[in-house]
Amino acid sequence: MIIHVVEQGETIQSIANEYGVSTQRIISDNGLYGLNNIVTGQALIILQPDTVYTVVQGDTIYSISQKYGLTTNQFLQRNPTVAQTNSVVPGDTVTINFIDQTNIPINIYGFLYPNIKENILKTSLPVLGSGGVFSYGVTQDGNLIELNDAAAINMLLEANTSPIMVLTSITEKGNFDSNLASLLFNNIEIQNKVIENIIKTMGQKGYTGLDIDFEFVNANDKDAFVNFVKNTRLRLNQAGYSVNVDLAPKTSSTQSGTLYEGHDYKALGEAANTVLVMTYEWGYTYSAPMAVAPINQVRRVLEYAVSEISHQKMYMGIPNYGYDWKLPYEKGITKARLIGNEEAISIAAENNASIEFDDKSHTPYFTYRATDGSEHEVWFEDIRSIKAKFELIEEFGLKGAGYWNLMRNFNQNWAYIGYRYNSQKPGTPLLTI
Repeated sequence: MIIHVVEQGETIQSIANEYGVSTQRIISDNGLYGLNNIVTGQALIILQPDTVYTVVQGDTIYSISQKYGLTTNQFLQRNPTVAQTNSVVPGDTVTINFIDQTNIPINIYGFLYPNIKENILKTSLPVLGSGGVFSYGVTQDGNLIELNDAAAINMLLEANTSPIMVLTSITEKGNFDSNLASLLFNNIEIQNKVIENIIKTMGQKGYTGLDIDFEFVNANDKDAFVNFVKNTRLRLNQAGYSVNVDLAPKTSSTQSGTLYEGHDYKALGEAANTVLVMTYEWGYTYSAPMAVAPINQVRRVLEYAVSEISHQKMYMGIPNYGYDWKLPYEKGITKARLIGNEEAISIAAENNASIEFDDKSHTPYFTYRATDGSEHEVWFEDIRSIKAKFELIEEFGLKGAGYWNLMRNFNQNWAYIGYRYNSQKPGTPLLTI
């Protein structure tokens, strides 16, 4: 694999010629569809096929995979355009493996909303081991706030990806409710009713596990939250389901703040089967312009996390988004616009911006002047920042990566995983009890 940083005057064709790969491979691996020109400073993932095969009449995805000793999942990971159609056509050239291909086992988890577009979900499905459908809420009497999630569950199951039910304290209005969470944690009758409803719903809909995402937990509910997770995990494990809990990005046990004080890393790590550490949102909607997940801060969170929780049961959170800030930044007034990583490239192209790279945060960014004359600053993720994050996953020996979220295209991210890793699908235990 090569990471190529675009220089002024280069084209997709000139870069393809330099590395002996097809322009179509560069376009598909980097999500360059509809982009009139590549951007100076833009990082491209270049995957150089080692063994290729030309499809003939009668070939199927399964038969080609069998011919070369691959699972169908491995084949689709290396051929994402095939995964979109789930078929091969005579005359197509498909990749069997890449130069320097590696197959490191890893678990990839990602969150999605029920209304995700099928073509966007398909870009991640070849490497996605489990998908958390966001989200079920609870009422004050212990009932679940239902989701229209059948279509999303079916898409996951058809791709041999485990559907995970996500439970939050989000109300019908869309906000986390700490008081509602407190009621659930402290009223055992309501708590048991919620757990019974979870088990019933999971059985009816085909979910294989539960993700507990309770944010802004009151500090005085810290122990009650742990007991809720423990009770839920014991009941669900007996029924054959696993339980994951999502953790705020803490760097010490004494960290203050409404986001952190209610999350006891050590106790929650022991109570759940697995955890997902949310290492993002350093740069956020109301912050000053900065990286969403700067690598130096991500490392600090992981160093603390593995001191309290087994690294083998830990997913590292990865953001699949960036922000566009209008300048000058005014604290409490400026509100950044949430954007996709591929959308960031389009914004740069449309405004003739050059992309820079911040070595400290290991994150790309750029500034531009909009058509209305306003100045903007954009921070996002690319193959360079993603590669650095996966190097931390390997360094700390973590279980895998968990994406918030899958609602936006990020082709070079999925291409990188397909090149370097053997993403685990059901059949290999997804969660450690």
